Amino acid sequence: MEAKEGKYEVENKQLMFHRKEDDETGVVSGRVHRQTEQATEKRARLVSWCGHNNLQLNAQKTVEMIVDFRKVTAPLPPLALMDSPVTITDSFRFLGTTITRDLKWEPTISSLIKKAQQRMFFLRKLRKLNLPPRMLAQFYTAIIESILTSSITVWYAGATVRDRLRLQRDVRAAEKVIGCRLPSIQDLYISRTRRCAGRITADPSHPGHGLFSPLPSGRRLRSIRTRTSRYTNSFFPSAIRLLNTK
Repeated sequence: MEAKEGKYEVENKQLMFHRKEDDETGVVSGRVHRQTEQATEKRARLVSWCGHNNLQLNAQKTVEMIVDFRKVTAPLPPLALMDSPVTITDSFRFLGTTITRDLKWEPTISSLIKKAQQRMFFLRKLRKLNLPPRMLAQFYTAIIESILTSSITVWYAGATVRDRLRLQRDVRAAEKVIGCRLPSIQDLYISRTRRCAGRITADPSHPGHGLFSPLPSGRRLRSIRTRTSRYTNSFFPSAIRLLNTK
């Protein structure tokens, strides 16, 4: 599927999300509202939008992923799109990031590390050609670091210690090849999260703008109350903690 322009629709309670762009289309809704008339209307609007823009949804390649952490769950009725049943999956890739039903990031990190290690071959070849360290560092930043930090603001806070060490191991390997110090993955995560949070706080039209609420003193942001480590390690609570520790 292809689309030339993107559009977002966010509803705070319904957790509805539409994103349309080249080869990527996603519809997300809360479990409670999955079979409501409003959710059905959202799917119908997506199909209608595609029809009006000369696009065709491939129902056979459409999948559904159910994220539910309750101990006791009731089976949901099958979902259909354009009269075709939708397959249920445990994970799927969206914009290069693997999202799993348990919201673990090991598959995403493993995929990024594999891609980065493949490109380390070219860095070593350039080193054998006696390129100066400055050019090797530029190559690393553009080709390898950009892969290791892909969507890092989404998954790094929720990554395990083991996965973080695996990422940093690739950075140390590149340092040995280049012969100079490189920014650590932790430092890159902090700088990019602060930059992303800064853009959100400066944009009142952003759906997450209201989550960055200053305290009466004006020096710190109000922390988000969380009950699970999974939520604590998501983007917004992590970004607020970083901004409060400047």
